[in-house]
Amino acid sequence: MNPESTAATPHANAIAAEARGTRPQRTDGHPEIPFTPLVASLPASIPFVGPEALERARNAPFRARIGANESAFGASPAALAAMHDAAMRISWYGDPEVHDLRQALAGHHGVRADEICVDAGIDSLLGLAVRMTVMLDTPVVTSLGAYPTFNYHVAGSGGLLHPVPYRDDLEDLDALAERQAETGAPLVYVANPDNPMGTWHDASRLQDFIDRLPGNTLLLLDEAYGEFAPAGVLPAMDTDDPRVLRLRTFSKAYGMAGARIGYAIGHRDLITGLNKIRNHFGVSRLAQAGAMAALGDQAFLAGVQSAVADGRRRIADFAAGLGLTSLPSATNFVTVDLGGVERARAMLESLAAADVFIRMPGVAPLNRCVRIGVGREDEMTVFEQAFARALPTLPRPPG
Repeated sequence: MNPESTAATPHANAIAAEARGTRPQRTDGHPEIPFTPLVASLPASIPFVGPEALERARNAPFRARIGANESAFGASPAALAAMHDAAMRISWYGDPEVHDLRQALAGHHGVRADEICVDAGIDSLLGLAVRMTVMLDTPVVTSLGAYPTFNYHVAGSGGLLHPVPYRDDLEDLDALAERQAETGAPLVYVANPDNPMGTWHDASRLQDFIDRLPGNTLLLLDEAYGEFAPAGVLPAMDTDDPRVLRLRTFSKAYGMAGARIGYAIGHRDLITGLNKIRNHFGVSRLAQAGAMAALGDQAFLAGVQSAVADGRRRIADFAAGLGLTSLPSATNFVTVDLGGVERARAMLESLAAADVFIRMPGVAPLNRCVRIGVGREDEMTVFEQAFARALPTLPRPPG
């Protein structure tokens, strides 16, 4: 068994219980809850601790909320107005077909409307894609330290993750292709641009990777930060290839994370599969109206893209001025190398004490870094002052 794989049957007891037709028994005298063995075997945890939970724990708000990769620049005024108008009909369900938005997205991307599925954000679409392809013991390939919500969905379906380490702070496409060939995994996850590092592969390199995948494997290509990517990063749309499902969102550049709306683009048979199992009333009237207006306000989007580019340069220059290295970024955050996990953790703690919320990657060697989102002017000022004060107090770098 590969030592880097989590295929050490994390659900072995659950699978065995399933085969025996038995369920875990309660010991407190109360009636047994009819969990499946798989659900009973899962940890009671969630992928993220939200800033709201941290604020409740510390009994104080953050002055700079720049750790969740949200947009500091909000949504388009046109989107806000459309959602306000839609609220007058909040007693009505949203269109279960999301017809108008799919038509608009099809025109925007040069594809057909039946090649698009709209749902409650990329997180929900990841869950649908996993549900569509993963059963107990199904091997699934991803990068070690990549977006944890994907792993959460795989665990919830009983799949076995085969994580591949990053290489030079990039998702290692060669190693991912090799691991897929070793395991026969029907599902592979890649984010490009990447979260949590902000790095990216260009379109030609990504296409070479896609071409190495067999016909019965699906690549979930997470392009949540695609609107921030430089030219040449996003492959051309090819909905004729049923091996690729591309995931986009209105959460990042469009500033609508709280509305929960995203979409998948892919071969019409893939989209049909998603439609077979999605919650058809999962996208609210407000979200649909806001996304339609946001898509139509490309001038606002261009302003956000420009402001984020300026913010990335500001963070990189600030880090360099303190003698630190930052990674090139194609997202709305910048990853700064602090040289060790203890230093990174200490920085998070110091910044939290100063009312600044940021995050760090979850696994080595990525967790030597911290991730800083582009914030408003006031947030960046608070962050810079707190960061500069904390830096000299951190543990010495290892070695």
